[in-house]
Amino acid sequence: MTAPRVLVSDKLSEAAVKIFKDRGIDVDYLPDLGKDKDALLEAITKYDGLAIRSATKVTPKIIAAATKLKVIGRAGIGVDNVDIPAASQRGIVVMNTPFGNAITTAEHAISMMMALARQIPEANASTHAGKWEKNRFMGVELYNKTLGVIGCGNIGSIVADRAIGLKMKVIAFDPFLSPERALDLGVEKVELDDIFRRSDFITLHTPLTDKTRNIVNAEALAKCKKGVRIINCARGGLVNEDALLEAIKSKHVAGAALDVFEVEPATTHPLFGMENVVATPHLGASTNEAQENVALQVAEQMADFLITGAVTNALNMPSISADEAPRLRPYVELANKLGSFVGQLTDAAITDVVIEFAGDVGEMNTRALTSAALAGVLQAQLGTVNMVSAPIAAKERGIKVDEVRQSQRGAYGTYIRITVKTGVYERSVAGTVFSDGKPRIIQIKGIELESDFGPRMLYVTNTDKPGFIGALGTIFGTNGVNIASFHLGRTAPGGDAICLVEVDGEVTESLLKAVTAIPQVRQAKPLAF
Repeated sequence: MTAPRVLVSDKLSEAAVKIFKDRGIDVDYLPDLGKDKDALLEAITKYDGLAIRSATKVTPKIIAAATKLKVIGRAGIGVDNVDIPAASQRGIVVMNTPFGNAITTAEHAISMMMALARQIPEANASTHAGKWEKNRFMGVELYNKTLGVIGCGNIGSIVADRAIGLKMKVIAFDPFLSPERALDLGVEKVELDDIFRRSDFITLHTPLTDKTRNIVNAEALAKCKKGVRIINCARGGLVNEDALLEAIKSKHVAGAALDVFEVEPATTHPLFGMENVVATPHLGASTNEAQENVALQVAEQMADFLITGAVTNALNMPSISADEAPRLRPYVELANKLGSFVGQLTDAAITDVVIEFAGDVGEMNTRALTSAALAGVLQAQLGTVNMVSAPIAAKERGIKVDEVRQSQRGAYGTYIRITVKTGVYERSVAGTVFSDGKPRIIQIKGIELESDFGPRMLYVTNTDKPGFIGALGTIFGTNGVNIASFHLGRTAPGGDAICLVEVDGEVTESLLKAVTAIPQVRQAKPLAF
């Protein structure tokens, strides 16, 4: 088996490169390649993985050329330099390392808040200039002040913890912050307007999305108490910089500490030169410890994915741990093939997909199994859909997806059933994984029937009457197509029946026409897996 190949196109530590090598991965360390988009475009065709920082821009053009690429690993949090929709469309997993620089970024935010409160940068510059302007630099204490935290996730919660240690009162706005978690952190959960109305300092720790862009704008600043100070070490674009400038000029805002800007690198800016504005060049993650941590973490994550299929910190796919990957793999294959089976039988617009997990499989990572099932269902209609892009494609098409978990039922200890609904009819198929690790069909449309998934199969619905099997065998023999296996199921003698035939040759149009001409046959459909 050929070893996976990884390209490191930005600067990463030697220890990270060593992780790839120690895990049996061929790695090319070309830290300046990411700055040359033409050279990257030419080179990317050879690699299964791409490890980057912020310099490499992974555009749709790069992704289109990356025909072998399976994973992109970003050493750090921000993935503004990766076109995630384009990667998802191609089935490329995009990972980041959200925890490797959390402490460093949180400490920088606290440092910026302190520097702003005590005017340290201006006082430092003045003293170095030979001045002794002791009376000029009058600051404010942090003790007993109210800190408003917008975004109380990984970094925001660390900032809150440090601020509580400084005896500040911390209030937090985060739609995903539960009351229990707020209590554990020692913060008061409030609405966004309360942050603006009550805070002496406001710090932002939220991703940049359509909803959060300009979350601190002119209207928000007008709601703030006079003398508020703003700290942003998260993402440029969260704070409307024009509105902030005007609010500082009017003295409604006492000052700001900014590590990020809407346009970077920010070499000129209207806020630069104002003595009550502290600015740093996106240094939130710039410590030796953080740079090493994120590099090692992304190397481990990418190696795990390429070797075992484990998915960690992916932005466009459910996570699969290294421990659960081997156990999950046969069920991912089962879910995908069941989805493909029912998808190939569906030629009307799909409105609903119901995925039922019974027994032990319901305790597994069902998000990954659902993604695999949706990929199978939609491949017949969309062709290029994959496990990464399938949930997005289903949502875009208004397909309702439901997961159902239940205890063991029937003869099988665990199984997956997929039901596809249209405005006209519904189709369902169930399957399980046997002890040999191979996926099997166990039921179709409520009819018990056991079968492997063959590369080429013919699905036939018919009435259970004498003469059908003989007629079907004669047609295959006449057309020179060998039957590899034959599987039957029925509701009752003389009732509805299903036949699955695995064949060694192609099911041609003439063969299909002959099968559908058998009096007992209602439908015949070729399937491929």
